[in-house]
Amino acid sequence: MIRAGLVLAAGQSRRFGTENKLLVLFRSAPLCAHVAEAMRAAPLDLRIAVVSDPAVAEVFRQVGFDDIVMLRGDSVQSDSLRVGTEVAERAGAERLLIALADMPGVPSAHLETLLHSGHSDPAASFDGEKTLPPAVFPARYFAQLRALTGDRGAGALIRDLPAPQRFVLPPDALVDIDTPEDLARLVD
Repeated sequence: MIRAGLVLAAGQSRRFGTENKLLVLFRSAPLCAHVAEAMRAAPLDLRIAVVSDPAVAEVFRQVGFDDIVMLRGDSVQSDSLRVGTEVAERAGAERLLIALADMPGVPSAHLETLLHSGHSDPAASFDGEKTLPPAVFPARYFAQLRALTGDRGAGALIRDLPAPQRFVLPPDALVDIDTPEDLARLVD
């Protein structure tokens, strides 16, 4: 079984200010490097990153990602998801683990748990209140992932997953960094 990992890293960082939040140092490394390292340590056959900044691409290249796809700066999250899913499909992936580059607290052990969570249904992370990425999808969901539109990810596909398909992590491990204040709360 081919298991692919996809990191969505082509966002605009508009709420963060003028700098690319994925390159801001967090715990002595660029923010996106934490997810890249977690994916590198997970039992994957293929690692894909979809990026819009060459400097972010370099972070994923240094970690050893297999495929780095550059998108234009005006792309939306569904574009990243579509392109990354297409790369996984062409490689024959049977499972696709999707993570966001601005969630630095997700450990690789959690990614491994998601990957081993059964093979016929999606599974996602759960913070005790809501279902979130990272999430894993079997190949039969790839067409639905490619069909998503707008600046939304796969949230609609994981929102109502039953309890056996949701894997709990503490809320601070699932923080999505959108603003400098989000990052400051993690540092404190």
